[in-house]
Amino acid sequence: MDSFRIDELARRLLERVPPAVRSLQQDLESNFRAVLREGLSKLDLVTRDEFDAQTRVLERTRSRLEELEARLAALEGTPSTAPGAGPAPGSDSRRP
Repeated sequence: MDSFRIDELARRLLERVPPAVRSLQQDLESNFRAVLREGLSKLDLVTRDEFDAQTRVLERTRSRLEELEARLAALEGTPSTAPGAGPAPGSDSRRP
């Protein structure tokens, strides 16, 4: 998680601290950041950019798979099935 978001979370936590305790603001803020970084570093997270990139790769792969399934069906002379549907009725799903 980037520093901006951690800083934003620390700021939001600090806003909820009672005014009497705010005199310790700088100390609390640095401790909040440290605790947040430590806790978040233990999680298996990816950035939004990494997630979006993998989503695009998956979409291209899925599209290519559908194209190849349609080509294979045409070569085998069988009707193409809807994406996600099982083998055509009467076809041998064990065939390589």
